[in-house]
Amino acid sequence: MSTSLAPDSYDTRILAELQADARLSMAELGRRVHLSQPAVTERVRKLEAAGVISGYRATVDLRALGYGIRAVIRVGRAEYARVVKLIQQTPEVVSAYNVTGEDSWVLEIAVIDVAHLDAVVTRFCLLAETSTSIILNAAREHQAMLPARAEDVKPPIRKIHNA
Repeated sequence: MSTSLAPDSYDTRILAELQADARLSMAELGRRVHLSQPAVTERVRKLEAAGVISGYRATVDLRALGYGIRAVIRVGRAEYARVVKLIQQTPEVVSAYNVTGEDSWVLEIAVIDVAHLDAVVTRFCLLAETSTSIILNAAREHQAMLPARAEDVKPPIRKIHNA
């Protein structure tokens, strides 16, 4: 986010509404946040220009597209470029994250069935040690995110030590 844009309460409400339904017309968005259509349009343009809103997309139901299994593959240490190339060549990879810790990569994949899962996992096993978990259900996905506020961060609970 640009340092010149400090989102106010209107911007926060605009972000919440657009994350819930990015297909809202500017007129409807304005009604929901109590601004005129020109005012809300200008604010959305500023949020886009600042990089706060980076795009709009449709969320699809992978099951409706024929993918019966979603899974997470954790990939151990491997040559970065080889992993990136394989990710790019594997259309089943929904999301890919280069991470810290024991594993170097965490991949979310969507496959048709267990045989398809085995075929995809095997490709990554050739690069490094892997660990795979099938996603049973998602407790949260596509959570709407609003501007971070340091005052909302709660300090950790401190243990009281007896002297």
